[in-house]
This record gives sequence, C-alpha cells and structure tokens, in this order.
Amino acid sequence: MSAASSTPLGRLGTNPAFRAGLALALVLLLGVVFNADGAFFKVGTHRDALRHTSVFGILACGMTLVIITGGIDLAVGSVVALVAVVFSLMSIHWGWSPAVSVPASLLMGAACGGAAGMLTAWFRIQPFIATLAMMVFARGLAKTLSDGMKVSTAVKNADGTYRYVDVPAVFRFIDNRILDGNLSVVTVIFVVCALLTWVVLARHRWGRQLYAIGGNEEAARLSGVPVDRTKILAYAVCGALAAVAGLCQAAQEQQGDPEAGAGYELTAIAIVVIGGTTLSGGRGGIGLTLLGTLTIGYLEKILSINAVPEASRLMLTGAIIVVAVLAQRRRRG
Repeated sequence: MSAASSTPLGRLGTNPAFRAGLALALVLLLGVVFNADGAFFKVGTHRDALRHTSVFGILACGMTLVIITGGIDLAVGSVVALVAVVFSLMSIHWGWSPAVSVPASLLMGAACGGAAGMLTAWFRIQPFIATLAMMVFARGLAKTLSDGMKVSTAVKNADGTYRYVDVPAVFRFIDNRILDGNLSVVTVIFVVCALLTWVVLARHRWGRQLYAIGGNEEAARLSGVPVDRTKILAYAVCGALAAVAGLCQAAQEQQGDPEAGAGYELTAIAIVVIGGTTLSGGRGGIGLTLLGTLTIGYLEKILSINAVPEASRLMLTGAIIVVAVLAQRRRRG
C-alpha cells in the first residue's frame, strides 16, 4: 500500500461510494454552471430526469446482480422490446386483464434471462456469447410477434380495416404521476425494484452467494454454494426486471415497439460501472447503482437542455465508462 493511500484522504478516495458520490456531485455542479437559462433549477427538469432514467435504473438493478457474479447480460434491451410487444398485444389487442398480462410478461422476461443463465451455468458458454445470442433471439421474436410493426391502439380487423381502441387502464396507471404531478409512477416502481434488490443483496443468503461466486467461483463451489442454480436465478431475476422495464416502456409510449430498448443494455452497464460495481465481480451494490443511475440521468438531462447532439452524448458516455473502469483498476491496484 502506498503512503498516499494509507492516509484518511487516500482511503476515502479509494472508496467506491465516495467516487460515485463525487461523480454525481460533479454532474450536478455541471448543471448549475450550464443551467440553460435557469432550466436546470426548475422542478420539472428534475422530475423529467428521474422519469426518463427510471427505466434504465430498473435494468441496472438486474444488471448489478449479474455483474456481481462476474457475468454480463447483453439481452436486457431486447427483452424490454419483447415484453413491451407481448404486454401490448395482451392488453390492447386481446383485452386481457392486468392480473394475467402483467404476471405473464414478467414470466416471459424471467424465462429469457433464465435461459441465458442455463447456457452460462450448464453449458459453460461465456456470458457475453450466451446473452448475445439471447439478445438476437428476443429481438427477432419481438419482430415476429408484431409482424415488424408497432403494437398500438389501432387494431386490425379481419377484413383488413382498422379500428381504434382505448388505451388500457393499466397503461394509464403506470404512466401516471402522483403528488400533484411531481412524481412519476415509473419512478416509484424503480425505487421499489431498487429496495427489493438491496434487501436481497444485503440481507438474504442468496445475495451473499452472489458475492461469493463473483469473488471466487471455485472457492464458492467448494464451500457448498449451489453455483449453477444461483447464477441461473441471477439471470432470471435480471430478465424479470427487464420485463418490468418493458412494462414501463410500453405504458410510457402507449404501444409495443419491437425496436424499443436498442442500446439500453449499454446504458445499464454504464450505470453499474460508473456507480462503482466492478466488472470482475464480487464487489458492488444497489446503493452504488442508484448513484450511477442519478449520475447518468442528470448528465443526459443537462446535455439535453443545453441542446448537445445525441452523437456527442454517446461519445461522452463512452469516455466516462473508460474513466470509471480505469478508476476501478487503480483502486484494485
């Protein structure tokens, strides 16, 4: 250990929570400086930032579970699209009750994640390859079920004509705002998902098993941890949370778009990494992911209100990911 890192300030600088909090503080300071003629100080700006980033935050909660095991899930964006399409078909076109359509959608997401987990755990396929295959499959299935078109309130009749139906009540509920319009239900759903995953990681035996696998999989196996079952469940829960994000996506857009969710997996990974959860596994947590979610959400909102082109935003996000990974390597060193 170097002399610098042995000092209180040095130890604080190597703390992932401190680094993630510092990143968020710097982004907020950036918003104060470049406030777009005061737009950053309006309540609506913060409300919209939280609403926009909530879907990514839900995905990041599931991604955190997988990354803690030392894995990765590239399929979550495609699962968002698949669930959005299926949920829209069941709710809008088929008129199914939310008591059926919501659990069925969650089960589909969990099945996609679980299948990728089985490929990783049972067949020893690298998580990158297994989830890449699921990403392609889920996207193709979404396009097949929707005939390559958005599933909207325009329902096709048998004679080829169209009729328009009302937006389902469950869509309006998810897309609703509470507290005098200052808080989106989607944001509440994100907070609930974050709390549940935090409880699992901090208080449940399965959470400790996830950390053990990420720290040293062989040692965890020798210690009696059911490695295969634990990893499969991690991917299944990640898929289920992607399904939750898919429900929110469909409700916000009031349709099921087979092209939705493209690139969402990269944003979710960026959130987890910027928060401080290590890609090598064994370290991290939902608190860090929450900080990463706020950092990415506010960064995108600040760039948006200052009319920064999307291409520049993507390049900046990529650069931030590299810096975050380098900071992790320095901390381990």
